[in-house]
Amino acid sequence: MRLERLLAITMLLLNRRRISAKELSERFEVSLRTIYRDLDTLNQAGIPVISYAGAAGGYELMDRYGIDRQYISLDELQSIIIALNGVQSVMNEHHVAGLLDKVGALLTVSEQGDVERLSHTFKIDLNPWHSNEDEQDQDRLRQIRDAARDRLVVAFVYTDNQSQISERYVELHSIVLKGYVWYAYGYCRLRQDFRTFRLSRIRDLRVTDEPFEPREDKTQRQPEQLRLGRPERSRQPLAELKLRFAPAARARVLDFYSGDQILTEADGFLSVTACLPDDPWLIGFLLSFGANVEVLSPARVAERIRTEAAKIAALYSKLGSSDKE
Repeated sequence: MRLERLLAITMLLLNRRRISAKELSERFEVSLRTIYRDLDTLNQAGIPVISYAGAAGGYELMDRYGIDRQYISLDELQSIIIALNGVQSVMNEHHVAGLLDKVGALLTVSEQGDVERLSHTFKIDLNPWHSNEDEQDQDRLRQIRDAARDRLVVAFVYTDNQSQISERYVELHSIVLKGYVWYAYGYCRLRQDFRTFRLSRIRDLRVTDEPFEPREDKTQRQPEQLRLGRPERSRQPLAELKLRFAPAARARVLDFYSGDQILTEADGFLSVTACLPDDPWLIGFLLSFGANVEVLSPARVAERIRTEAAKIAALYSKLGSSDKE
């Protein structure tokens, strides 16, 4: 443990101009006496740590002292730092911060300024705009990740795409972040097949003591095949849709569809041909466009939209009648 702390202190000193003993003590959760002893050990090991007294005092390394990085270019280091900052935005873990310190320690003082400027110019932020993750969400993610790593069966209560609630026992293979949403992928003993689970729909998570041997996924269906944030994989086929969007929906159409799927008509309307999962999710997705979309085909999807819209109209018609009373 002490060796890891000594290395981490060295990386911090390499990566920063000056740091106080108090800050080091708080960061590593040890006493000031322990920090002083560690700094003395580093000096004895030949690492030139210089101390400065006063209000702005602290510890730093002698100028021009650094670590050889002959196999890594500045551009490669910049890419690593940007990627790690992106990971840290969704995984608030100490080891990511420590890794950033180690990578930053490979930079000279002048290079640190260049990387800092680039970091302000180019950012990867994987948090959604409406992010409301709390410690419970982070804890759930850590438990699932550790269970997948240690190959332990997990048990949880899950709400599927049809809002049905069931208890699952799952042999986790991997977790994936897609479209700002975390998913877990593994073999579900209830379904006796591989499934993908949205973490936000998992409740009462429990990591068991039961180990498992990874099963072969003969279908080769991986979490990266998730489309538009669909939860547990549906068996429904894809529907080939022909849609016509009003100009007011142009921004959202460009968000969801690629250029080769969109044809802009003379009047500004947009024609879209796309294949989407033919399940209840599809109706909610199309209704989210309100009156700005018309389903040209297939007729069965258009009829389902009409039926659902009629139910919504009837619901609000009742509310209107009660208000008049």
